[in-house]
Amino acid sequence: MKLHLKNPLVVFDLETTGTNISRDRIVEMALIKVMPDGTVEEKCRKINPTIPIPLETSLIHGIYDEDVKDEPTFKQVGKSLATWLEGCDLAGFNILKFDVPMLVEEFLRVNIDFDVDHRKLVDAQKIFHLMEKRNLSAAYKFYCGKTLENAHSALADTQATYEVLMSQIEKYDGEKVQNLLGEEIGIIENDMGTLHELTNQKMVDLAGRIVFNNDGVEVFNFGKHRGKPVNDILQKEPSFYDWMMKGDFPLDTKRKLTQIRLRNTFG
Repeated sequence: MKLHLKNPLVVFDLETTGTNISRDRIVEMALIKVMPDGTVEEKCRKINPTIPIPLETSLIHGIYDEDVKDEPTFKQVGKSLATWLEGCDLAGFNILKFDVPMLVEEFLRVNIDFDVDHRKLVDAQKIFHLMEKRNLSAAYKFYCGKTLENAHSALADTQATYEVLMSQIEKYDGEKVQNLLGEEIGIIENDMGTLHELTNQKMVDLAGRIVFNNDGVEVFNFGKHRGKPVNDILQKEPSFYDWMMKGDFPLDTKRKLTQIRLRNTFG
């Protein structure tokens, strides 16, 4: 089957030193560029991350420090890569939560403003989750081992949801929960406040340091100001902005923070 493309589409995957967007680095890139006429170009190369690759990470992807010590750094290939990707849409598996943020961070780190706002981003994982339904009937079968009769009947659905929720809490009680970046965001507990925090995160930045609360207001999602409006803190404690800008936060987080600050200063 031939894809219907208006722009070239680059399907890509990254291997990295870890899953921390701000600290970790790319060690290998594989990219397939599909042109609107159907022609295909493939690129795959290792990158010297300039930092050690943890052994536990090497055991996963099979790339060790020795394998990349003579390879170019991202700074050396960044400009040519950005040119090669110019005008291309991007696709991959779980790229929205990991590969795109990691790639953008690498570009920003070498002062290349790689724009994704005007590119189409296609995540095959999202399509997988949309098509292989995670609906109530599927959940009821998975967690309770039962077939949902009278689906879409209010009472039947409510009873099934209650049973699913109890089964989930019983099955996962005490287990740590990680997001798709591998960051721990809490644990499953038989506590509605805890479950609310886990299931109501709406990210503003790609790393989830700033989220929207239930009122659509941008709030901090970490530390002493967790849950407090970003704009309020920036007004009451201007030094917090400077601390974050100097701290170990992803460049994308700092960029979003600056956008909020400028919007509320000059908006």
